[in-house]
Amino acid sequence: MEMKKRINLELRNRAPEEVTELVLDNCLCVNGEIEGLNDTFKKLEFLSMANVELSSLARLPSLNKLRKLELSDNIISGGLEVLAEKCPNLTYLNLSGNKIKDLSTVEALMEMKMMKRKRKMKLVHLKNMKKRRKKRRMKMRMKMKQAQNWEREKRKWASHI
Repeated sequence: MEMKKRINLELRNRAPEEVTELVLDNCLCVNGEIEGLNDTFKKLEFLSMANVELSSLARLPSLNKLRKLELSDNIISGGLEVLAEKCPNLTYLNLSGNKIKDLSTVEALMEMKMMKRKRKMKLVHLKNMKKRRKKRRMKMRMKMKQAQNWEREKRKWASHI
């Protein structure tokens, strides 16, 4: 089933403005891009597009309320910078099973989130990457943990003043 048709089925006679959760797993996207999803999904908080043969996030609309994004088992290899711009409140991202070879694409996304000083990305799944990249994944997890600890300490310190 194509992504546009699946979105129409998932709406279940609701307006796109009312939808907070959208699961599009296992449908087909044309040319590896998102179709049928647009800026009218203003209240969308959870979006799942697992195993849809997605290769690009270029056509992702602005989803300001989106907090959880499931993109596992696709063929994404880069272009994650779009997420920081179009999904500013994203706290959960699953990228396992994608074709990400260079961890710097994910690190760039994390740095953008930290620079904004808004909510930090709590969890980034990066399973099924090459074994030699394991050290880099561990370093990234440590950076994320340190950023969360730093924010916690700042809040404690601010409450004492």
